[in-house]
Amino acid sequence: MSDLFGDQPKPDMPRPLADRLRPKTLQEVIGQSQVLGPEGPLSVMLGAGALTSLIFWGPPGVGKTTIARLLAHETDLHFVQISAIFTGVPDLRKVFEAAKIRRQNGQGTLLFVDEIHRFNKAQQDGFLPHMEDGTILLVGATTENPSFELNAAVMSRAQVLVLDRLDLADLERLAQRAEQELGRALPLDGHAREALLEMADGDGRALLNLVEQVAAWTVEGKLDPQALGNRLMRRAAQYDKGGDAHYNLISALHKSVRGSDPDAALYWFARMLEGGEDPRFLARRITRMAVEDIGLADPQAQAVCLQSWETYERLGSPEGELALAQAVTYVALAPKSNATYVAYKSARRAAKETGSKLPPKHILNAPTSLMKDQGYGDGYAYDHDAEDGFSGQNYFPDGMGRPVLYDPVERGFERELKKRVDYFAKLRAKRETRG
Repeated sequence: MSDLFGDQPKPDMPRPLADRLRPKTLQEVIGQSQVLGPEGPLSVMLGAGALTSLIFWGPPGVGKTTIARLLAHETDLHFVQISAIFTGVPDLRKVFEAAKIRRQNGQGTLLFVDEIHRFNKAQQDGFLPHMEDGTILLVGATTENPSFELNAAVMSRAQVLVLDRLDLADLERLAQRAEQELGRALPLDGHAREALLEMADGDGRALLNLVEQVAAWTVEGKLDPQALGNRLMRRAAQYDKGGDAHYNLISALHKSVRGSDPDAALYWFARMLEGGEDPRFLARRITRMAVEDIGLADPQAQAVCLQSWETYERLGSPEGELALAQAVTYVALAPKSNATYVAYKSARRAAKETGSKLPPKHILNAPTSLMKDQGYGDGYAYDHDAEDGFSGQNYFPDGMGRPVLYDPVERGFERELKKRVDYFAKLRAKRETRG
């Protein structure tokens, strides 16, 4: 259905390098051995003659469109390509109608939907009957996590295949293939060549665009990294503040802090800033790390985060970001405990399970005579008057077993809190024995 996208380029018109190097067989695809290798799912499906609907999940420039096109060729299916960004409901109807006619004439259709996550729920549901009756074999492509972005019904009828960023070895193979096509080597020394591959950031299409620019230069000798950098703007790293990269990087930052690695934590913090992340979002998340993963093992950590956040608000960017970097370093090196976090979750669970049980009567106030007659406040022991300032009374609802929710760790300040918890537990047992 290439007619949806206008006429094909005329033979005598110059074609971009990326188009000229488009693989003609699946064996020519660089990278993605996890899906295209001998035991990969696509190879197994093709070998069995049982290709199913697919969702390709991966970053830009890793071959999603190319692989889909080659799959159609390998299976003798008519290839139709649409983009969810530019395709509306009327367009979809035309695509489905054309596929039905094609099927009646004995040919199937592989419908490739780029950015499929851009379709809303109703539009995604529209694919289902045509997938089920065999009118189309759907191949969707998305840069976002399909678990969050695609309907469960679509997901249940398609297999998700993850396509990876191209590594440096893959990019080097692609660069060599481009040089063969161009008939000349790039005017770069070894370090500059490596810098060029790094600039592509795992995106094969981006690399070929860079190669095409560099190959067009007329230079004497070979350029070093500095000369290359002067001529080329470094490609911005892939980062969508509302997409998967956002969540992947904040996850990496959080886990680096939890793992007490300040170097890794600062790296991911810097990656997010370089990608244009709002420092206030980072300030909030760093403070959450102090509450969730450090807690009372270092009560000062939360204060450091809040002070750094306030300092950022007073200084603004870029000076204030240093204060946030200090907070990142502090929380990464602080002793860790999630004991309060676990206790809080357990307390919420217990609260749901016990419903509307009342507190025991002895700890209820009795401001009226009726409440006194009902036994409110009877037997309450005032802890300040008790031995050791601890009565050991039960404060849970009557009939509810006493749960252990807070279990402090033997790290940081919680080591001292654990001593207190154990001390009161012994006193409580002692009071119960006396009773």
